[in-house]
Amino acid sequence: MPFGFGGSEKKSSDESQYAQNYPGENGYQHDYPPTGDVDSDLHVACPSTTTDSKMTRRIDIRLIPVLCILYLLAFLDRVNIGNANVYGLSKELGLKNVEYNTALVIFFVPYILFEIPSNLLLKKFKPHIWLAANMFMFGLVTVLQGLVKSYSGLLATRFFLGVFETGMFPGCFYLIGMYYRRVEAQKRFSFFFSSTTLAGAFGGLLAAAIGKMDGAANYAGWRWIFILEGALTVIVACIFFFVIPDFPEEAKWLTSEEKTYVVARLRADQGRSARERPITAKDIMGVLSDYKVIVAGFMYFGLIVPAYGYAYFAPTIIKTFGYSPIQTQLHSVPPWAVAFAWAMFLATMSDAARHRWAFAVGSILIGIAGFAILLAVHNNRSVQYAALFLVTMGTYSAMPITICWFNQNLGGHHRRSVGSAWQIGFGNIGGIIAVFAFLPGDAPKYVKGYAICIAFIILAIIACMVYGFACWSANKTRNKMTNSLDLTEDQKMELGDMSPDYRYLL
Repeated sequence: MPFGFGGSEKKSSDESQYAQNYPGENGYQHDYPPTGDVDSDLHVACPSTTTDSKMTRRIDIRLIPVLCILYLLAFLDRVNIGNANVYGLSKELGLKNVEYNTALVIFFVPYILFEIPSNLLLKKFKPHIWLAANMFMFGLVTVLQGLVKSYSGLLATRFFLGVFETGMFPGCFYLIGMYYRRVEAQKRFSFFFSSTTLAGAFGGLLAAAIGKMDGAANYAGWRWIFILEGALTVIVACIFFFVIPDFPEEAKWLTSEEKTYVVARLRADQGRSARERPITAKDIMGVLSDYKVIVAGFMYFGLIVPAYGYAYFAPTIIKTFGYSPIQTQLHSVPPWAVAFAWAMFLATMSDAARHRWAFAVGSILIGIAGFAILLAVHNNRSVQYAALFLVTMGTYSAMPITICWFNQNLGGHHRRSVGSAWQIGFGNIGGIIAVFAFLPGDAPKYVKGYAICIAFIILAIIACMVYGFACWSANKTRNKMTNSLDLTEDQKMELGDMSPDYRYLL
């Protein structure tokens, strides 16, 4: 299989399995005929030139690698300041007390505020324009970050980095969600999200290599980290303007028959997307009035604190184990690599089980175990280092599951656009807390930081419990309705997942 996500070559196998396992349990209640039709109302069949499995793999190859590279570079440009700090950023700029932490936190101000507007603009300007333009700009800002001469210059570049990165994560999740049915989405979401773990591993290796350029052209090694990694992003952004796919309704790499098929198979699973319908202020308020949406924000919020706490401070934490700067960078790589493999394993199991809740909670418990060890053990470098593996495995596998779970439970463009941006935007408030969790004065034990991470990751479990119960309760209530399936297509489109004949995935 070209990208490793595909199913059987036989067109009917996936469809018949879906019909057996999901008759009325997820999405809109409908017949999912094993004859090739994906929508019993539209009677749209898979084009004769392909099969459902081949079409899915084609989308995999065209969409997922591009977005993974995009977000890998975005996350790398965001957190490489941690690697740069090991090489003397704070010392050369004369940062005192919590000024380094303040430079981290200012990134989150625009990053949080502009999430929803960015997703609205993504829909307006098309993904290949909006995502590529922002990618170019945050790459340029990263280069400029390597040229700053003062604390104020660092603050300015971090602020604008937040401005241009704000739409990357929710925008990519939004775009992926418009191509895949819910029972096949988790592997794709996890592979995309795991770009963050690859960025962590890749960033450590790059920093170890680039750090050796210390003194080249009279620039310190930490400056070269920003300059070279930012320049790479700028170059890739110019290429990606021609490569990033648009929504399936507008994708130029699909034939008209294939566009109709991709849209119809998603409609059969989630209802009419309403791509052509503009999003209004009333839509935004309607989405945010749903308490399930609010709770989903807390699922992500609770995980962001430990996730960013680790991403920004892993090199600093590992350095307290007694490693040299180069060894510190190299030792930061394995936990990220193992987290990637674990996240993909859980995603595969989650899709196979057609279930999200238990995998999310189980992953969070692994993260708690890692932080508990770090909180209790302070004199055994091997045990402390092993705990970092549990932290990354638990936190960075739970995050894509909770995001995919919520994102794929939102029906239609307007609810998914607003809902996904809300979850990511609100959740990233946790980043502000994370950057002040690990203060210089708390080294080397960082008791306060680890305790904060445990508290917030427990909050994530509670939110998962509430969201899971809310979805189960809604499904149970709707199953008892006897006259709920006489809605028109327009009414279903407006209601999205709030339609009485919609079923949430647990």
